[in-house]
Amino acid sequence: MKQATRANAKRRLSRIEGQVRGVAKMVDEERYCIDVVRQIHAIKAALSSLEKVVLDDHLEHCVESALKSSSLKARREKVEELVAVLGGRRK
Repeated sequence: MKQATRANAKRRLSRIEGQVRGVAKMVDEERYCIDVVRQIHAIKAALSSLEKVVLDDHLEHCVESALKSSSLKARREKVEELVAVLGGRRK
């Protein structure tokens, strides 16, 4: 992972962590259910956005390197990883 991506991911994760703690507090305080659900949606959106950042970095760095390599095995592994992750299957 590139240094800039790592720093970006850590910032986002810290923010998401705060959001999750906030939702836990809302539940403890018995806040209105729809308000809790809205915050959960915000967390899911933030996680999806983080996932895109990390996946883009992976494509630009790891997958691109494997595709340029002469190793058929490395290329095949990277493609299989992507299919498994994007298709929702476990490797």
